[in-house]
Amino acid sequence: MLKLAVMVSGGGTNLQAIIDAIEDGRIQNVCIETVISNNKNAFALKRAEKAGIPAKCISPKDYEDRDAFHDALLRVLEESGADLVVLAGCMVVIPEKIVRRYENRIINIHPSLIPSFCGKDQYGLKVHESVLARGVKVTGATVHFVDSGTDTGPIILQKAVEVRQGDTPELLQRRVMEEAEWVIMPRAIHLIASGKIQVTDGKVIEIQ
Repeated sequence: MLKLAVMVSGGGTNLQAIIDAIEDGRIQNVCIETVISNNKNAFALKRAEKAGIPAKCISPKDYEDRDAFHDALLRVLEESGADLVVLAGCMVVIPEKIVRRYENRIINIHPSLIPSFCGKDQYGLKVHESVLARGVKVTGATVHFVDSGTDTGPIILQKAVEVRQGDTPELLQRRVMEEAEWVIMPRAIHLIASGKIQVTDGKVIEIQ
């Protein structure tokens, strides 16, 4: 049984997609041990409570400096016994000490086809604003392992989504979530839990 710690910052739609996929069998041999938010007002915490999943807020505002916050976060992750840390709409930059502790055991969902529209300052609605400003015809989402860079870790899965005439950032964001994010995040977790993923030379190999 693969144990997850899911980190969230907002509404928790990707968390809900994971919960639903576990319940309907698309993710097997997986349980969510804990949900962690840096935002005490995150609706994701209510989603966890409704699903009976232990959840807590670890906010940098409650610590004297960033190092103390990072130490507290690492301690909670270790105490959870999590095998895999899932960043599901998490706005916290994961520090080097946690990346090292969980090498190739932290995954993130990014709302574009990496390496396009990613990196510093490209998150949330800003990504979709950039997509529309550039005029690309296809966007999507990417699940990747987290390394010490920003959106630079090995890519696990990607799924393309059409950009339509008349799209607003909000409309596009919703379509990317529905057609890509909520599909490939559960799929990636299932593949990892099934032992179907390995990282070789900085690239993900899916074992058939």
